[in-house]
Amino acid sequence: MSDLPLSRSVSTDEALDDLRAEAMAWGRKPRLFGTWYVAEHMVRAMRAYGWTIIVGALGQPILYLLGLALGLAALIDAPISEGGVQVPYLVFVAPALLMTAAMSVASEEFSYPVIAGFKWRRYFFGFSASALSPGQIAGGVVAGASARILFVSAAYYLFLWIFGAVDPATGWLTIPLGLLAGLAFGIPYMAYAATITQDKGQLALVERFVFVPMFLFSGTFYPLSNLPGWLEWIGWVSPLWHASELGRLATYGKPVDPPMIAVHLGYLLLLAVGAFLLARRTFDRRLGA
Repeated sequence: MSDLPLSRSVSTDEALDDLRAEAMAWGRKPRLFGTWYVAEHMVRAMRAYGWTIIVGALGQPILYLLGLALGLAALIDAPISEGGVQVPYLVFVAPALLMTAAMSVASEEFSYPVIAGFKWRRYFFGFSASALSPGQIAGGVVAGASARILFVSAAYYLFLWIFGAVDPATGWLTIPLGLLAGLAFGIPYMAYAATITQDKGQLALVERFVFVPMFLFSGTFYPLSNLPGWLEWIGWVSPLWHASELGRLATYGKPVDPPMIAVHLGYLLLLAVGAFLLARRTFDRRLGA
């Protein structure tokens, strides 16, 4: 009879070990694929405004390109000359419009949804209560937004091709460049949005005083050199100008010095990667508290 408590203790320990091993086994998969689980959630959440995404992705390029091809371009008879290359006005602005569309999507996906995850709907805390790490949650937000940016960039490129505004041999490169442009603007936006604990109109200020000036003064509608010197700096620090320069290289072969290609790509990557590291630290701080 004296051995009975010991046998019960041994069986209890074995049961706990089995449960612990089972829990660890269930936790390995989320730890391995956690980023993609969060990305799946973000993409599924887009179904709530899916028609907005589709109409925006298809309607915006049609309206912009019709307005430029049949409107503004019809009034501008002289071609745009830059770097010794002359191209029709529509061909000049087309890649910049694609990059702008990608950044516009990024401004939507990396702003209010991030605040919602922390404050309004607090689903980031639900993710964090599982086996997912804050870094995986931040990565999932980026991956989910990337899916929409790629969709919009591909749709925009399709219409640019239909309008004859791109060289299809290399013009398809504007699709991954659009993704890079969107992330170079969107991830810093996410890093900022993640720090907001009280919505007092900060994001509206970003749209008015960051996005709009960037759109107007980054060489979107005319060469950056046409701006007065005291405004050119906006283009130099703007991811839109760097992305547009790469897009023009891809769509009509605008001459760009190889060192400048490295500068454009390096700047966009620095913004995206550097801001992600900052965003991940903020996610760690807020979800680990």
